[in-house]
Amino acid sequence: MAGDAVGDPVDTVPITVEFTGGLEMLFSNKRKHCVSLPAIDENGGASNLAYLVRYLCNQLMNDCRKELFVSDDTIRPGILVLVNDADWELEGEGAYVLQRGDNILFVSTLHGG
Repeated sequence: MAGDAVGDPVDTVPITVEFTGGLEMLFSNKRKHCVSLPAIDENGGASNLAYLVRYLCNQLMNDCRKELFVSDDTIRPGILVLVNDADWELEGEGAYVLQRGDNILFVSTLHGG
């Protein structure tokens, strides 16, 4: 039956992803992205922040320097992640299950000089 299959486009989680502090250069020099993720990740679980990070690296990042964004499959130290203006550490970090309308902000706190 149409609409019943897992991964159907109807089963998506639309979110807003923003990059600041220089991270936008890794993502086509675009600060704000509207992203619609599948509600279920590749492992059959609910799409969470860990899945979002993989998605961003594999689908949205145009720069080959992924090490500026991730280290050991998680966000590298020096990058602040906010989920709806709250530190992701308070929300469970990568385990946080994404909700429709979430705003995820990545802020680099590292500056050269």
